[in-house]
Amino acid sequence: MQMKLIKVAHKAPIRVVRISRKRQKLRLKRALISLKGALAQEKQETEEMLDIYKRYTQGDASKAELRTANKQFVDILKGLGLGVFAILPFAPITIPIIIALGNKLGVDVLPSSFSTQRDSKTK
Repeated sequence: MQMKLIKVAHKAPIRVVRISRKRQKLRLKRALISLKGALAQEKQETEEMLDIYKRYTQGDASKAELRTANKQFVDILKGLGLGVFAILPFAPITIPIIIALGNKLGVDVLPSSFSTQRDSKTK
């Protein structure tokens, strides 16, 4: 009986550590895939914005298209604003605080491609 107890007590922590490592790897992989999708969407929207601005300079873009391009330009500025905080020390602490503070004050700090994915996860 004493031998079983030692064996079980010895095996269980190793198994728990292995399972938690796998869980962390999967969680990181999911987060990186989500980030990749959001960045791809942001890239596509930025390319569309530049195309609309190009057509606007030639007089071929409508007012609705120009509004869409301006919204994307605001998203780029939001991303640049967070990028400034990303280079500061303690960025893993300050960026979530800024996002939480923005949510409390009703200010959308994240670009639309990131906030849309976040909203769909919470629903």
